[in-house]
Amino acid sequence: MPETCPTAATPLVLGIETSCDETGAAIVRGFEVLGEALASSVEDHARFGGVIPEIASRAHVEALEPVLGAALDRSGVALADIDAVAVTAGPGLMGSLTVGLAAAKALALALDKPLLGINHVIAHALADQVVHGPLPGRAMGLVVSGGHTSLLLIEGATVREVGATLDDAAGEAFDKIGRLLGLPYPGGPHIDRLARDGNPAAYRFPRGLMRRQDRERHPFDFSFSGLKTAVARWIEAHADDDVPLPVADLAASFSEAVSEVLVAKTLAACQAFEVETVVVGGGFSANSQLRDKMLHTGSHHGLTVRIPPIALCTDNGTMIAAAGAHALRHGLPPSGLDIGADSSLPMDRLVV
Repeated sequence: MPETCPTAATPLVLGIETSCDETGAAIVRGFEVLGEALASSVEDHARFGGVIPEIASRAHVEALEPVLGAALDRSGVALADIDAVAVTAGPGLMGSLTVGLAAAKALALALDKPLLGINHVIAHALADQVVHGPLPGRAMGLVVSGGHTSLLLIEGATVREVGATLDDAAGEAFDKIGRLLGLPYPGGPHIDRLARDGNPAAYRFPRGLMRRQDRERHPFDFSFSGLKTAVARWIEAHADDDVPLPVADLAASFSEAVSEVLVAKTLAACQAFEVETVVVGGGFSANSQLRDKMLHTGSHHGLTVRIPPIALCTDNGTMIAAAGAHALRHGLPPSGLDIGADSSLPMDRLVV
């Protein structure tokens, strides 16, 4: 296996993503996307109200080859031309991760190319580079998804998690409230749609870890379990009312509480670590209230806020390829063929 990439300045990287219910592949040269393809098994999980790991794994096995072929066809690139193979090594569902890793290892071995086992969460923060170019020397990444809510201090190839959720992730809380409101899975997009017609000030739900004593102990950490419980109790208390639930106002008020905490904690971290650029990623970064509030607050405080298009917010192969290109540009060594999937990969390692 090669130990270096000969074209690290603008490497041609194949990215493979299979961490959960999306099968993605993409080819990126430097930070230019040449071709990408995506398949989703979300409809297979909807009737269960959440992702079923075995169904997700089988869907990846079926989808990976056609997705990879479509990405290569759209890029006009032959497999033999790529400089490195990047693949999600974790965090994620073990079975799903194993499917992508097995394919990536086979390709890297057959092509005699470097293998890069990529941290999926950090990749969400690096995905925006294919839209707005390389990150500055120091940046704060806010990653908000169904499984993670993290604040990452990114300094070139060095990543440090300075804040994380202590319980439910933001996206997880949205899915749970969506179920309580009788919305289809996943709940996040439906709550966002309803919230646009609601009053965000209709109900004052709790903001987790925002009291002074909490901020002293957990200045950049998140907690959404109390908020979720408060909304659930409100719904339960009014379930027998003679009028329909004010779903739009509940959605807007809930979204406002989550977004307010995310923005406030991110701003505090930027001020504490003297960072001027924020990059937002992850599936929940598609939420319109979060995007608007982050852009407005960032502008007010002199921050550059970078949020990629919604298509790059959910899991995809492009973010893995971009993270691989980022790693090569910063001289990180590739992984060995003996790496395994890690469902709880720590947030201080971009490449396994």
